[in-house]
Amino acid sequence: MGAQWLRADEDGGPLMALADRVKQLRTEQGWSQGELAEQIAADPAQISRYEHGHITPSADAIVRLAQVFNVSCDYLLVDDAPRRPFRSAQDVLGDQLAAVAELGEHDQELVSRFIEALVTKTRLKMLAGGIS
Repeated sequence: MGAQWLRADEDGGPLMALADRVKQLRTEQGWSQGELAEQIAADPAQISRYEHGHITPSADAIVRLAQVFNVSCDYLLVDDAPRRPFRSAQDVLGDQLAAVAELGEHDQELVSRFIEALVTKTRLKMLAGGIS
């Protein structure tokens, strides 16, 4: 069976994974509901309603929660989703590489040479490590 959006609590009522996750993550940070509200530009009463499963945050609020807790949106929303960072290292590197296009031609050439040098260094280390 696939991921569960809702699950039952001890009383059998529906409880969103989000409610548990927000409270758990907030507690891990040592934040009050008011402090979390400040972090995501929300009202403390909203945080309470999120944590009790009374309201579902907007898509924008879910993204802000994911960013502030550095977890993926699916971790907040899907009960059995694995905990992963908001942005993976590949995403960050991809963004940085895309930004290289904004550099001048000379700076782009420097970045390219630096990447080539690092790749060559890594390959040489791997070869040298294989020759004990």
